[in-house]
Amino acid sequence: MVSFVLPSLVSVFAAIGGMLSMSPMDTTLSTRTTPAAPHFVIYSDKWVSGENGPPATSSITGYNVFVLSFWLVSGPADQAEEWVSLDNATRASIVSSYHNAGISLIVSAFGSTDAPTSEGYDPTTIANDLAAFVLEYDLDGVDIDYEDFNAMNAENGSAETWLTTFTKALRAKASARSIHFNPRTRCSMYSSGAYLTVNKNVGSLIDWYNFYNQGTTEYTTCSGLLTKSSTTWPNTAVFQIAAAGVSLDKLVIGKPATTSDASNGYMTTTLLAQCVDEAYQQGWDAGVMVWEFPDAAAAWIKAVRALAFPE
Repeated sequence: MVSFVLPSLVSVFAAIGGMLSMSPMDTTLSTRTTPAAPHFVIYSDKWVSGENGPPATSSITGYNVFVLSFWLVSGPADQAEEWVSLDNATRASIVSSYHNAGISLIVSAFGSTDAPTSEGYDPTTIANDLAAFVLEYDLDGVDIDYEDFNAMNAENGSAETWLTTFTKALRAKASARSIHFNPRTRCSMYSSGAYLTVNKNVGSLIDWYNFYNQGTTEYTTCSGLLTKSSTTWPNTAVFQIAAAGVSLDKLVIGKPATTSDASNGYMTTTLLAQCVDEAYQQGWDAGVMVWEFPDAAAAWIKAVRALAFPE
């Protein structure tokens, strides 16, 4: 997945508990239930031979969020398209099995294909369309993989304003469903604030952030990942972002499953487990995110959780 090759700080809303009883076409607002950490998130975009929808829950034991990629402005693609192709009864059966296993099933939007701000799309209209898709296809929420670099790099506030309006509209339409963001920028490097501004504006509507900053030699040690990033990308380690105003329990640590899943940022499960435990000992408990199934599955998350969150 191209979107996980670049630097990112990912925000995620996930109301796993409160949304499960909602009907597929329920468009009324309902009480939002903010899920407690830790969150263990796995993405799926790759086609898997012989599959017919998401994998059996036994394949992803240890996770509590499964993300289908992608919903685009033009419509569903890849795993999201496969989900739509299933009949209602099959989808309902899968949703039931996932919920019984304690797993939320959501969709990821945009990715590297869409640049909704630069392309002039109205944020409220797009939010309403996305919310309608989530509700129609009985999904538990949405991950926002916003990669409109031209808008963000302009540092004129257009990206932050678009995301703020979009988030408010999306939460209003799907109040108890989960909503994830996949920011692709290092916040400290932007005069307009990037996702620190978004967090300031609508952080109360966001349940957590998948922290996925990467670099050729960056964020590949526990210290660089957690406590002090390099001078090239200052103040972008997990605890440094928390110090800038983002709640520590919202910063989910994200990594590629293998070296082939991203161009950089890879850690072995052994090292990542050590970093996760080190963060946990310092009061962090947000959880772990991985790109992507089937390169990561139950064995991957079991190894990563082993020290801090043993199954």
